Parts: sequence; structure tokens; C-alpha cells
Amino acid sequence: MLFGMLRMLLSPLVWLFGRPVVTGRQHLPRQGAVILAGNHLSFSDSLFLILATRRRVTFLAKSEYFTGGRLRRWFFTAAGQIPVERGNPAKAASSLGQALKIIDDGGVWGIFPEGTRSPDGRLHRGRTGAIRVALETGAPVVPVVLRGTDRVNPPGTTIWRPGRVRVEFCAPLDLAEFHGQGDNRELVRQLTDDLMGVLAERGGQEYVDVYASVAKRAAR
Repeated sequence: MLFGMLRMLLSPLVWLFGRPVVTGRQHLPRQGAVILAGNHLSFSDSLFLILATRRRVTFLAKSEYFTGGRLRRWFFTAAGQIPVERGNPAKAASSLGQALKIIDDGGVWGIFPEGTRSPDGRLHRGRTGAIRVALETGAPVVPVVLRGTDRVNPPGTTIWRPGRVRVEFCAPLDLAEFHGQGDNRELVRQLTDDLMGVLAERGGQEYVDVYASVAKRAAR
């Protein structure tokens, strides 16, 4: 109910400012579990992804998003976000367990493998959570390329600007032969790199083999 209400409230705003062009919807299953793994340019990425997918998408988001008042908590809860305490390994592991539950329930899990927004417009080294969950559950991973969100909602700003957003759902990764091998760290790393390679190639972003969080700290 909350998700439907938020979608109804935000759809006109998102479509007005972003005028999104969506391609590749044929790669999205209409029902059943799926992992959507996208590049991360702007805070607005999740909003455009929610509207483009036309299914309820659940994300794991840093717990700080849920502080600052009831309206803020309502917004992120309605947007399908689950709080994650990044500095607490035990609670972070519990949150990954929630991702497994989303998949087990046949839902759509949205994740940005870079872990945080790109600080420089480049595509950064991916975290391995999406691939680990995929190998454990057998859920398909659909790479999603977002373009233009950083011009509509530049990082660090709250006022949106008119622009053109493009959302491309790519063909699912073929991981069937690796099912059940989520504990193979070398394999998971390689498949994560393959996922990031698809995002870089389709999105035209320069790829750097450095975590976005490390790049952010280095830029301070």
C-alpha cells in the first residue's frame, strides 16, 4: 500500500524531470525472483529504477536514510528500502539475509554493486553481494544501465533539473552452471567483475578497479 501511494505521488515528478526512455523490459520476468544490479550515479537512481521496473523493488540502504523524522522514514520505507548498518558486520550480514528472503519470496531485489554513488562519474569496482545471493538462490541477475540521472539530480543537490534519463535492462547473466558455488571467493569475484564489465560496456562509463568508497575518501 505504501509503495503504491509513493509511486502515485512521485511518478509525475520523475517523468516530468527525467522524461525516461526505457529499453530491454523483455529481459524482466513479470513474476518470480530477480536481482536488478545497476550502476550508481545519483540518489534518484532508485526512483527511476522503481518506475521503470513496474514491479515492487526492494533495496538495502544505509540506516542513516531512516533518521531525521517520520516523513523521511516513511519515504524510504515506502520506497522499498531496508536499513543497513554498514559499520556493523553482524547487522550487515543480517541485512544480506533479508536480501535472501526477498528472493525466496519471489521478489525483486535492487542493488547497486558499487555500494555507493560514483564520486567521479566513472564505474567502480563491484561488491560481491549480488553474485553471492544469485549463486545461492539461482535467481537471475539482470544488469541495469542508468544514464542521465546525475544530470537530473546531481550528487549533493536536492533540486532536480530537467533532463533525459535512460534506463536499459540488459540480458540476464547466465550463471546456471555456477549455482551453489557462492562460497568460491575467486569465482564470485570473477563473476562480479564480469557484471561490472557489462555495465561499463553498455553504459559507456570508464571502469576503474577501485571501490567507490575508497575513491571518495581519497578525494577529500
